[in-house]
Order: sequence, then C-alpha cells, then structure tokens
Amino acid sequence: MKNGIGVIFQIERLLKGETESLFNMGLDCVQLNCWNPSLYTKENAEKVLEILDGKLRISSVWAGWSGCGIWNFVDGPETLGIVPEAYRYQRMQELCKGAEFTSWLGVHDMATHMGFIPEQPTTSLYTGLVNAVKWVGTCCKKYDIHFNFETGQETPITMMRTIQDTGLDNLGVNLDPANLILYGKGNPVDAIDIYGDKIRGVHVKDGNYPKDDYHKLGHETVVGEGSVNYPVFLPKLIKSGYEGDLYIEREISGPQQIIDIKKTIDYIKELID
Repeated sequence: MKNGIGVIFQIERLLKGETESLFNMGLDCVQLNCWNPSLYTKENAEKVLEILDGKLRISSVWAGWSGCGIWNFVDGPETLGIVPEAYRYQRMQELCKGAEFTSWLGVHDMATHMGFIPEQPTTSLYTGLVNAVKWVGTCCKKYDIHFNFETGQETPITMMRTIQDTGLDNLGVNLDPANLILYGKGNPVDAIDIYGDKIRGVHVKDGNYPKDDYHKLGHETVVGEGSVNYPVFLPKLIKSGYEGDLYIEREISGPQQIIDIKKTIDYIKELID
C-alpha cells in the first residue's frame, strides 16, 4: 500500500512528551497540528524532529491561527480562517510563520481552514480573500511548500474557483470527507472528481449531516458509522491516483479516542490493502 496511515497530533502535546499513544499504534506518519503560533520557533522545530526521529514521518503541518473561532453556521463566517476582515491580516502573518516552521521540519505541505469562502465571486469579501490567499501562498512558495485548503466550509466548486483565481501553482486540497457532510456542503464521493489532482492530504473522519438544529454542524461519528460512504470513497480515491497519506481524525479525547483510532486503522486496511 502506497498510502501511509497516520493521525493528526498536536505539536504542543508532542513538546510536552505526551507521545505514548502516538508511538504504540503502528502508524506510518503524522500530520502535526498547531493552534498556538508562538510555538513556531526553530528551537521547537528541532525538538520535534528529535522526538520523532526514526519513529514517524511528518508529512504535513496543519496550521491554526489565533483569535476567536466559533464552529457553527451563525458565528463561524465572522470568526473562522482568513475570510473575516477583522482577523485577516494577523492570521496571514501567523500562517507565513507557520510556513517557515514547516520548512524547518523539512515538510512540503501546510494546511488550514480558510473560513467560509463566499459563493459569490464578485463580492469584495471574496476578492479580498483571494488576495490574502495569494499572499500566504506566495510566502509558502518561497519555502517550497504547498498551501492546502481543508474542505468543508465551502462547496467544492467554490474552493476550486478560489484556487484558480489566485493564479498560483502551489495550492492544494486537504480533503476531509466528513467536513463536507458536517457542513452540508457536498458529497465526498463526487468531490473526488472535482478536486482531482489537487488533493494532497486526506483526513479519515466520519459524521452525519446537520439535523433538527440547522444552526449547528452535524455530528462526528466513528469512521464507518456515519454518512461518508467509505467502501466507495476510499477505493475511488486510490483508483483516482492519490498516493498521499491518510490521517485519522477522531475529535474526542481519552481512552475511547485511541480505541476508535485503532479500529479505524483496521477498517482502512480492509478497504484498500
């Protein structure tokens, strides 16, 4: 199997030495996650490399940003990513620092949520976002890094339009099939055809569409128990030519998270071995 199986793991936990679960699951790789831009130092990059040396390959960094972030349909458009003008400039700077940190790790892919990208491409909010993505993407290019959009908060066509409108060749997609469902923005199986060869990372996560209270996202589930049709999605993804890594994401904590991740590792292998 060409595709490595990994998880998303917080840099902060790694630096604290909370690695027992990470090294005992038979993983191939890791996507490092950081929501504290102050950790983007060369010293921390060296520590991370020392901790993971010979144990796990780092294939991507998921770069968060500071400030308010509310994960719903009401306040999310005003608080998430680099779409909101109130947070945009600060977060652009943080993402550029994240790109430098990614380069110190010797990694060539960095992902983030851009925010709720406007569907209407003629609005000033949209054109401002395109310019912001172009600025961060150019910063990433300086370090030989692909800047990848995590899916979910926009329709697949809107994401691809945004990538096209920047004119950059180092923008890609971090495909989270569950997010397309949790945000009600698309069908993951069909989305593979839209994203095509722009897919550079995949989150293995599951969930169901919003129900009853449509101000809130849908609910995450164990992989295989939600609305992502994994028996169709994963084989189609691999058949399409995707050779990148698969990062298991289970957004709970404690012993049950480890149980669910191990279960998902077996589930993935059954589908694509």
